Amino acid sequence: MKKSKIVIDVELDDNHVPEKMFWKAEDGGIKRQETKAAMISVWDSKAMEALRIDLWTKDMPVDEMKRFFHQILVSIGHTYERATSEDDVAQWLAEVAEEFAVKSAIKM
Repeated sequence: MKKSKIVIDVELDDNHVPEKMFWKAEDGGIKRQETKAAMISVWDSKAMEALRIDLWTKDMPVDEMKRFFHQILVSIGHTYERATSEDDVAQWLAEVAEEFAVKSAIKM
């Protein structure tokens, strides 16, 4: 059986706040790429809940964080549509993403 690995390395300051983060996914051609934020969700089927890891470096600008959230919201809609074929709910999620963009002032 083939295995694939995604690795996130986090460099912390003395207060355990992320200063730098790097990720790699060699099967995807990513060897060591710096990033300022990562949000990872996994499904715990026994507890029937999502477990999450949300990390960002202390120098992540707020305007970039807003764009990051917007793009995550857009991608959630796309992923939901592919997973469920529920176009109406996916469209609603796209509308939520657009409303977020306006309310967060990243889109007028």
